[in-house]
Amino acid sequence: MNEASDPEAFATATPAGEDAKQTTTAGAIVVIGAGQAGQSLAETLRKHGYSGRIVLIGEEPVRPYQRPPLSKKYLLGEMEEDRLYFRPEAYYDEHRIELRLGARVDSVDLTTRTVALAGGETIAFDKLAFTTGSRPRMLPAAIGGDLKGVYAVRSLADIDAMGPHCTAGKSVLIVGGGYIGLEAASVTAKLGLKTTVVEMAPRILARVASEATSDYFMRLHGAHGVDIKTGVGLDRLEGDGAVSRAVLTDGTAMDVDLVVVGIGIEPNSEIAEAAGVPVENGIAVDQTGRTLSQDVYAAGDCASFPWQGTRIRLESVQNAIDQAEVAARAMLGQEARYEPVPWFWSDQYDVKLQIVGLSQGHDQTVVRPGKDEWSQSIWYFRDGDLISVDAMNDPRAYMVGKRLLEMGRTPEQTAVQDPDLDLKSLLK
Repeated sequence: MNEASDPEAFATATPAGEDAKQTTTAGAIVVIGAGQAGQSLAETLRKHGYSGRIVLIGEEPVRPYQRPPLSKKYLLGEMEEDRLYFRPEAYYDEHRIELRLGARVDSVDLTTRTVALAGGETIAFDKLAFTTGSRPRMLPAAIGGDLKGVYAVRSLADIDAMGPHCTAGKSVLIVGGGYIGLEAASVTAKLGLKTTVVEMAPRILARVASEATSDYFMRLHGAHGVDIKTGVGLDRLEGDGAVSRAVLTDGTAMDVDLVVVGIGIEPNSEIAEAAGVPVENGIAVDQTGRTLSQDVYAAGDCASFPWQGTRIRLESVQNAIDQAEVAARAMLGQEARYEPVPWFWSDQYDVKLQIVGLSQGHDQTVVRPGKDEWSQSIWYFRDGDLISVDAMNDPRAYMVGKRLLEMGRTPEQTAVQDPDLDLKSLLK
């Protein structure tokens, strides 16, 4: 058995409170990764009384910022860059959080308790947190993935590079029919680009949603002129330095001005693994955010944790914030456990999709109609128990589903199907 999979290994490791008591007001905490989780962790440390040194290290040259608006309001020109940032520059000085921006970590030495930066600087720590996030999977260079005009949708630099090319009349190919790809398609279509999505699976969202949800978003994108091709993938990209043509696996060739890649993300766990921290689909932590390496914690996209008898890794803003807060409190010896009811959202055109729970492994679904054509909810059950809800333009269904999951209650499926039933009555 992998050490990280063994709950007894975590149970017999030094409890978070024992080693944290020594540094609740002194010492140095180094946080590697200046995204949502890193920001949340640093802020929580100060909020809960930590007065020692905090160093927040980020590879990007800008201070921590929100990622969800990048591919939506920011790309659409509806949000200025200044509004992306979590805090003004003065905040970090006022709260004595040392920002090391544009800094790449070369290695971590758990014996000497030091972090080595690419520029040669070494930073000592008493406690260490990995909030290194994740990175997009990219197309291999062998099929043209390194051509100019091929973009990921992950960082401010990605969107700044892609933005000037997203002009009406151009053709864009989006590779991947998951939420990343579909959100990108909704924006490029709105900007007037001829938008095509290719998805190798038989349907879009096949890994994460029911056929009913897939059908809903096929109709939605079709209504906005997006051409979605399922059961077909990308064979190769062609061009003289810059992409100009795409050849699909069915032999179809198409002229393209740019390509957006949305084929998933991978956790940034290599630095931790090289240091000897156990990794299992991300940096393995317990429900306090603690790894099996003493005084080392992790949170956010890069961390996997125990949940309902298995180990999962969540890629969401909610997870980054909440798990980081728990890890920060555990570093200070305070009692906290991360036991989430996962929730997510996706904005596409004028539709807000809200998801609560995880639908994987469901064996039955119930479709509840909403107040109009684009309002409905999908309720997922496994062995008779409610496990998840997809709510499209139906905030009440989302709210009620979330409360039911938090309470561990399952409604009668016939009640859920009744469009005349007030969903709030299910909470009584």
